[in-house]
Amino acid sequence: MIENNPSNVSAAFDMLLEEIEAEIDFINGIGAKSFEGRDYDKAREALVRTGSLTAFRDKAAALRKEWEDMAAAAEGEEDEEISAQRRSLGKLRKGARTPESAYYLPILQVLDQAGGGGKVAEVLGQVARIMKPTLKPVDYEPLASGPDNPRWRNAAQWARNSMVRDGLLKGDSPRGVWEISDRGRAKLREKK
Repeated sequence: MIENNPSNVSAAFDMLLEEIEAEIDFINGIGAKSFEGRDYDKAREALVRTGSLTAFRDKAAALRKEWEDMAAAAEGEEDEEISAQRRSLGKLRKGARTPESAYYLPILQVLDQAGGGGKVAEVLGQVARIMKPTLKPVDYEPLASGPDNPRWRNAAQWARNSMVRDGLLKGDSPRGVWEISDRGRAKLREKK
């Protein structure tokens, strides 16, 4: 049940780059506070760390571009038979798992009930409880990439990523915390 899809790698690069950006923003905030507080040694340390992270981000972005170029070239070179095999290699048939969009409302509900935000593990625990009647047996299967990570948990994390992109969740939340946005609250009221 392994999904073999070059766009999954591109999406993983996107997630990595987003997390690096979040770390850069976090360190920038520390640097700004240190500068305001006249702790110039700490501000300088934050500046150096931000420089290292920025260089790392640029390397990751270059690797993503290299991957996309390789994937595009490989796709162009594959004959139809190999291409068909790639499409069917280990993929679940359409509709076999709970769709990502099904996680949106439960995530919004959990965050709203928690006062606007919560730690990832706690949020996912509540989402699992709410979605228990909805989740399918295949959703509880472990992923090949992480035997301790069930498919539903991975799908919920991807849903969070999409919800941030759609403005339903805050993108600048502290590491390990999910927070609902004003737009997310409006969407939740609309669904009630």
